[in-house]
Amino acid sequence: MSKFLAIAALVGTTAIAGCTQGINPTDTDRALIGAGVGATIASVSGENVVKGAAIGGAAGALCNDVRLCE
Repeated sequence: MSKFLAIAALVGTTAIAGCTQGINPTDTDRALIGAGVGATIASVSGENVVKGAAIGGAAGALCNDVRLCE
């Protein structure tokens, strides 16, 4: 189930980070959004919330580096 958590956090973070285009977010902003999305997905799916927040935070911080949320 952790593979599902990682994929869901990545997709959710990318989708939410795309909503911040008008405010020119920093890596920290995207990481915080990603951590929130990851923790929420983990909580809803019954997984480890801290692990979900870590995966989501990393995905949010790095999504612009791989050109997913520019």
